[in-house]
Amino acid sequence: MRRVTSTAVGVLLVAASGLAAGQPGAPPLVQAARNQDVDAVRELLAGGAAASDPQADGSTALHWAVHWEQAETVDLLIAAGAEVNAGNDLGMTPIVMAGTSGNGAIVRRLLTAGAAVGATGAGGETVLMLAARAGSLDAVTALLEAGANANARETTREQTALMWAASGAQPDIVAMLLEHDADVRARSRTSLRVFNMGGSRSAGSASSGIAVEEVAQGGSTPLLFAARSGDVESARLLLDAGADVHDTTADGNSALIIAAHSGQGSVAALLLEHGADPNAAPLGYTPLHAAVVRGTLRDRSVASTDPGAGVPLVRALLAHGADPNAQLQKGTPVRRWSHDFAMMARWVGATPYWLAAKFLETDMMRVLAEAGADEKLASGDGITPLMAAAGLGYSRGGGSAFIKDRRDFSSYNPVASAASGSRIPEAEERLALATVTTALELGADVDAVDDAGNTALHAAASHGMDTLVRTLIDRGADPRVTNTRGQTPLALAVYSDGIAGDRAVRESTATLLGELDSTAHPAEPHAHVEAQTQQNPVDATPASIAAGAALYARQCAACHGATARGDGRLAAATAAYGSRPSNLTDTVWQHGESDGEIFTAIHDGFANGQEVLMDAFGDRFADDEIWQIVNYLKQLR
Repeated sequence: MRRVTSTAVGVLLVAASGLAAGQPGAPPLVQAARNQDVDAVRELLAGGAAASDPQADGSTALHWAVHWEQAETVDLLIAAGAEVNAGNDLGMTPIVMAGTSGNGAIVRRLLTAGAAVGATGAGGETVLMLAARAGSLDAVTALLEAGANANARETTREQTALMWAASGAQPDIVAMLLEHDADVRARSRTSLRVFNMGGSRSAGSASSGIAVEEVAQGGSTPLLFAARSGDVESARLLLDAGADVHDTTADGNSALIIAAHSGQGSVAALLLEHGADPNAAPLGYTPLHAAVVRGTLRDRSVASTDPGAGVPLVRALLAHGADPNAQLQKGTPVRRWSHDFAMMARWVGATPYWLAAKFLETDMMRVLAEAGADEKLASGDGITPLMAAAGLGYSRGGGSAFIKDRRDFSSYNPVASAASGSRIPEAEERLALATVTTALELGADVDAVDDAGNTALHAAASHGMDTLVRTLIDRGADPRVTNTRGQTPLALAVYSDGIAGDRAVRESTATLLGELDSTAHPAEPHAHVEAQTQQNPVDATPASIAAGAALYARQCAACHGATARGDGRLAAATAAYGSRPSNLTDTVWQHGESDGEIFTAIHDGFANGQEVLMDAFGDRFADDEIWQIVNYLKQLR
């Protein structure tokens, strides 16, 4: 039963029940029932008050008595001849309200008085469905004994009482409905919804090249509802009654995948015992992928309540023949701000082990490795599990290094995450370190590179995770390796976007890399001779110089200093690595005096052979912006 315990909640409940509170001019009997005054109701009826006179919205005293679950008042009104099938302006009848509250005793009274057993609410939901949702076996039994149709459907999604009972984890009601011939294979309505197929945060970005398409939704049977809700006993009853263990929703989701993806390990184990295929991948990923993505929910304050989820589910799937090296074939549809437990398109090629490394699940990694998982198998863009554990491929902006790709995206609080500034939370770095260490112990290649030439060390340096940097170098990682853009790990430590969206410099990481690499860079880099004749197409106007100053402050001042004298806050760190930042106010500074040489140095970076001394900025600034910086630097000299 559901009782109201506060005035505020009471007003909301009255509105939700289809009753309008406090209507002026309501008959005294209605007012007495609304005020829960049984004595007043009795006196008014004795005085000849009409038992069915309604208030303005059509609600009668019986509606109010049922709403407040006052059996004595209900009896008085029925005895006085109240119309038990009276509907208010919303079509709500007393028995619909009784079914909603799950009051079996009042449901029986109304049925005995002639209430329609097939009455429905505004959405076509029957009293039987409402009682099933309320979890009232007494009310459900009374309705079925009175001839309620166990297979009636509501009109919005064409769901049945059996689906609602399975969804609400009501095995006693499931059993009762099955005894009355409820259809175990009934299927809800199928409809099409537009989804973003590119894994972008915004589902409405098709104009930017993100693919959107219509995806079939719905088509669920009672077993599929039980798989999502985690109702093991209901699932067992449904299977025994003939439910198809291989059943799928309209979009292809199987009962096993739904259970695994929902963290319902106990239901998943039951489905496996009944022959569910652990390697079926109708949507491009297997139940094992889903189990790993759902994980142990260590990155949430709310842990899974199902003891069969997490590692136990991974073990169960492997025991039934799940392939630990199955690779993700495609991303799953996502809706805006609804990325929870999605398989992102950028992970294509990922194995369950790769996902375990990505989500810092060390126990899962060990279990999968014991079952034969390939610890080096990379995703489609060459990112290995070790790189994923170190944060390679994780997008930043508004949160920690791992937050944007976390499995439960919508639980992330951008305000709280941004409060940590440009530092990754210590607890998260500790987990990442434990995962990197585990990956190395299990045979990861510390020197592996992805398609962009990045290593795990590049990732750790870009995120400023000093403990990972030290561990990787101790295990043999080369601090001077360059990616396809010519960037060393140091370059990414110095020129990286902050995790909160700011321009961040990993000072401690840059210093650490300098200390750990004893090889000095050459003191004098070569000049950009080929650029000496290049002409500046941007006039050195005050507006151009001001724009250049702003760009310089944003991108260059950290190393070269606010006044361009080579004394920025990173000067010492880069000096330790072999070369101090240039004093740009010196008329003979090392990049030469011509506009073209300055432009080329900024655009292409500065290197001598494989020794990268300054990152390239051609992909960060438009050419006109670089020329504006040139104009600013020229007026400093």
